[in-house]
Amino acid sequence: GLVAFAAATGIMPLDMPESVLVRFKGQMQPGVTLRDLVQAIPYTAEKMGLLTTEKKGKKNIFSGRILEIEGLPDLKCEQAFELSDASAERSAAGCTIKLNREPIIEYLNSNVVMLKWMIAEGYGDARTLERRVARMEQWLADPQLMEADSQAEYAAVIDIDLADITEPILALPNDPDASAALSDVAGNKIDEIFIGSCMTNIGHFRAAGKLLKEHATSGAGLPTRLWIAPPTKMDEAQLVEEGYYSVFGTAGARTEMPGCSLCMGNQARVAPGCTVVSTSTRNFPNRLGQGANVYLASAELAAVAAVLGRLPTPEEYRGYMEGVDKDAADTYRYLN
Repeated sequence: GLVAFAAATGIMPLDMPESVLVRFKGQMQPGVTLRDLVQAIPYTAEKMGLLTTEKKGKKNIFSGRILEIEGLPDLKCEQAFELSDASAERSAAGCTIKLNREPIIEYLNSNVVMLKWMIAEGYGDARTLERRVARMEQWLADPQLMEADSQAEYAAVIDIDLADITEPILALPNDPDASAALSDVAGNKIDEIFIGSCMTNIGHFRAAGKLLKEHATSGAGLPTRLWIAPPTKMDEAQLVEEGYYSVFGTAGARTEMPGCSLCMGNQARVAPGCTVVSTSTRNFPNRLGQGANVYLASAELAAVAAVLGRLPTPEEYRGYMEGVDKDAADTYRYLN
């Protein structure tokens, strides 16, 4: 109806939705990833009585509202996408993340370079790409960011202290709102692992490769079936160049065409009735496989579970992550 109204009149009346503010503070703890912060949002909301997982009479403070996130101003844009991407699973109408100018300037400068290369290579409609470049360069000349009013009112404010998140937080089968700390589910047997979807970026695959490398070189096969699907062909090409695809192949992983893969639900499928750790956006019943029980977690935790064939204890996980944390600057580099 709204679309038809807009087509006929040239205007579209829209109600401005309320916002829910999620405010992080403090420093991330060793081994904790952004994916854990993604799941910390529903985890904390449920504890506050703002979210329930029972379908009957379900309460969801995020539904139809804008999710506004503050307290992580220095994230790279690729990292911020991981948080905003998951707002769909909160049933939010949209998401904003308050960032400093520097990571946005870096990201747009990178995009300008890429778009100019695409124009030079004859990719797509040059005029469309040129307009995009012009708008980006216009903003870069005077980089102004939208910010919330100092007196803004919110439907709810959720404060999360990063010092309180000392272990991974997972989404439980088969509901992205249902959450648990790793210590609550440690030891559960895992059959298949999927590392991929738009919730991942190249840094996740480097981290997974480093966690898998020692096991791969030992010659021992994985006790799980591991699926690898980078989100883009550019990520795939870079990972091949850096030797990570060799690690994945030696470990016995099945590498899929870059893109949605298992997350799409209508391409490759996991075995019926199996238990899975997935980095995908959602884990609704039967999406990844018929009768599959799917945990959602970080690529780092997924890689450890692939090696062990079960969910690790927090202590085991931290032991695996020590090397990744020490080498974080190399691992979490992006294509800018």
